[in-house]
Amino acid sequence: MSDLLTRSAHELAELIATGETNSVEVTRAHLDQIEALNGDLNAFLHVAADEALEAAAAADRRREAGQRLSLLDGVPIAVKDNFCTLGMPTTCGSRMLEGWVPPYEATVVARLRAAGLVLLGKTNMDEFAMGSSTETSAFGPTRNPWDLERIPGGSGGGSAAAVAACMAPLALGSDTGGSIRQPGAVTGTIGVKPTYGGVSRYGVVAMASSLDQPGPVTRSVVDAALLHEVMGGHDPMDATSIAEPLPAIVAAAHRRDVSGLRVGVVKELAGDGYEADVEARFGEAVAWLEEAGAEVVEVSCPSFEHALAAYYLIMPAELSSNLARFDAVRYGLRLGDDGSNGMEAVTSLTRGQGFGREAKRRLIIGTYALSSGYHDQYYGSAQKVRTLVARDFERAFEVCDVLVTPTTPTVAFRLGERMSDPMAMYRADLCTIPSNLAGNAAASFPVGLSSEGLPVGLQVVAPPLADDRLYRVGGFLETRLESQGGPLLARAAALPGSKAVWR
Repeated sequence: MSDLLTRSAHELAELIATGETNSVEVTRAHLDQIEALNGDLNAFLHVAADEALEAAAAADRRREAGQRLSLLDGVPIAVKDNFCTLGMPTTCGSRMLEGWVPPYEATVVARLRAAGLVLLGKTNMDEFAMGSSTETSAFGPTRNPWDLERIPGGSGGGSAAAVAACMAPLALGSDTGGSIRQPGAVTGTIGVKPTYGGVSRYGVVAMASSLDQPGPVTRSVVDAALLHEVMGGHDPMDATSIAEPLPAIVAAAHRRDVSGLRVGVVKELAGDGYEADVEARFGEAVAWLEEAGAEVVEVSCPSFEHALAAYYLIMPAELSSNLARFDAVRYGLRLGDDGSNGMEAVTSLTRGQGFGREAKRRLIIGTYALSSGYHDQYYGSAQKVRTLVARDFERAFEVCDVLVTPTTPTVAFRLGERMSDPMAMYRADLCTIPSNLAGNAAASFPVGLSSEGLPVGLQVVAPPLADDRLYRVGGFLETRLESQGGPLLARAAALPGSKAVWR
């Protein structure tokens, strides 16, 4: 594999800045990798090759003129297909928006362009971000580059698979119940869910507005911090955006020291349902923290046991409201409009054929939870549980600086294995959902491989607006992991029997 493909984004940026390579060469290498692997992985739904090469050439002209827009100027990036992009389709993995090109752009995407990053294209996802495996996409599932018979996580499996397979050094994701962190864990990548409101949601097609949060997907902790810095900050176009400066996340990523840090291990997120390899890698990583001078204690968050049930009432309720805009009138798919049907029939036919099975399931649940006579019983009760989850976090952070848990109870499962069992699928997000309910910062970092050679992730959770703590712990874990046997990509290449696509 080309050295340009395995380099971190910040290393590529420095090579471009010093003239040792150029953005066109880097971009072309990644476009070649996409062409070689996307047929097997289905990570990209749209590849903007010509536009990417034009943007790369512009970056090279800036360098020649002595200009640099940011520390990531000229570096390629992939964008999850629920971010509105000028000049590129935004489908959200659904037939409902097939071929739709937005007339405006997400704030985060505009910030990427302003920082000189090169957009490679749009990545596959579960339909409207509804899923934990990227199997509900109307355009076919994405496959895990570690084993093509396994899922890459969801809903942002396309972004995670693209970064894991070196098709892009960076990617954008969005996290509603774990859609950045869970794919990160099962693909060996780094996925960060910033504090809710820390990164603008303007122009990100809404799933559940009180839960959604954009964030970075990378292979390097410093890369994640640099991308987070470009993405983040207040946006007057987003009413939920926090008018506070970002903490010093890049400096924290470089620190790589956890001495004196108080680390809480969440008692409720372990035991039955957690694979032995996941618990073993998690235990080893906790031991690394303790050996490095962190104070490790067990904490109890009893309301977390009810977080999954609360989430699957709040999320479908907000989803039902947000997806009501897809009515076959204003934009998107329109079926049955031949003059023989009234508007109600056109809307019904369009929604019936335009939405997939999982989307319909969640829409029905959400509509029922908000219906007259049931609102307080279901949606109202779920919001009370949400408050209890937030209070558990508050009490835990009184005695701890960060919390750690497994990111997922299992490693990547096989394609099709859970499609007929929604509850088994939903449990993939068991550890990640509490942070979305509370709005705090959380991230997944690789901590090793299972006995089958599949990645395992550890989740770090920090209080709201303390995102720098995620990067401090993540930087340490990255250094310690590499000292145990090198980067995960290199380990997979050397592993007997490995099914990774880069072997």
